[in-house]
Amino acid sequence: MRETFWGPDFDALAAQDPEIAGIVLGELQRQRGGLQLIASENFTSPAVLAALGSTLSNKYAEGYPGRRYYGGCAEVDRAEEIGIARAKELFGAEHANLQPHSGASANFAAYGAFLQPGDTLLGMALPHGGHLTHGTRVSFSGRWYNAVAYGVHPQTEHIDYDQVRDLARRHRPKLIVAGGSAVPRLIDFAVFREIADEIGALLMVDAAHFIGLVAGQAIPSPVPYADVVTMTTHKVLRGPRGGAILCRAEHAKAIDKAVFPFTQGGPMMHAIAAKAVNLLECSRPAYQAYARQVVLNAQALTEGLVAEGFRPVTGGTDTHLALLDTRPVGVTGVEAEARCDAAGIVLNKNAIPFDPQPPSVASGIRVGTPSLTTQGMSEPEMKDVASLIGAAVRDEDGSAAGEVRAAVAELVGRHPAYPRP
Repeated sequence: MRETFWGPDFDALAAQDPEIAGIVLGELQRQRGGLQLIASENFTSPAVLAALGSTLSNKYAEGYPGRRYYGGCAEVDRAEEIGIARAKELFGAEHANLQPHSGASANFAAYGAFLQPGDTLLGMALPHGGHLTHGTRVSFSGRWYNAVAYGVHPQTEHIDYDQVRDLARRHRPKLIVAGGSAVPRLIDFAVFREIADEIGALLMVDAAHFIGLVAGQAIPSPVPYADVVTMTTHKVLRGPRGGAILCRAEHAKAIDKAVFPFTQGGPMMHAIAAKAVNLLECSRPAYQAYARQVVLNAQALTEGLVAEGFRPVTGGTDTHLALLDTRPVGVTGVEAEARCDAAGIVLNKNAIPFDPQPPSVASGIRVGTPSLTTQGMSEPEMKDVASLIGAAVRDEDGSAAGEVRAAVAELVGRHPAYPRP
């Protein structure tokens, strides 16, 4: 039963709680056995997992390095200081906070730093590619603030910057949010900065999805343009699950107070140490090559899916993800997701702009290439993946699922996740 990947720690888990140990092994086999195309997922390194499962989990450390509310924080102080320094250097930021527990927590804190309940924020509409925390009514962002939404142009499906400008002039938001969870194209941060400056607003960029591409110098950085940049440390960045905030020096005090004590208590020091390990990994040339390959793979996968009959929203992608309209192949997003899942291909249904279907059904799928690229796949494999997706989606009665699953197993066998030593 032993997985040398986890060494004695996993042996201890297996001896103490074989039921949960079995689940851990089951999830490992699931990740190894299928094609993982969720755009917001990745395979973090053994080194990151080692820090994440370390004794740093035992330490309570409310506050910040040198200003803790508990004793015994000398070692965790060093870990956080190292992580902060690495984040600032990697992204060219004046200040960094690594304590947010998630991307949503980072956004919560950023709003808390700059907004009061009832203030106006301008963010991207969820059905057009935004995020729950950018002003949707089911989120705190839409309940506590006067949220105004911009979208994409109906013809190009790109962000409608004229609409952003018009809404900003009309509603005078205190904060403008750029970024989203299903935006396949580069965002023009300079235009957002111009709009924010014109009306005296602050500019926040939610870079959760694409910050790894920024770290790898594969796409332009929002840091020079934004007052604050929120992010996750998983996804393309390939770190532990968690969040972080970058900001200008003038906002450092407000951001730190908004994270602690306003929105969070004690930080997860094991996660912060794991973030530090990941940030070091991202500073190396191998990661830059990885980030560039992620984009090349996303573009190759999109081209392959076009050949299979799907329509790419915006006509393609510049990033790690693509949004595909499934209507040309005669299925809904939920049907495509289910058929792919039955064949060992994991992706998600996703609304497309101006979608006639409800979100629970959707007319599209979202695919991402971070995980496949971590496994060492490149453009030739993306053509194979596209063909497998096409075969799975067209498999109306499920008769081809076994054949597709066998092909998936052969492909991931050549490019395994967490290869055995």
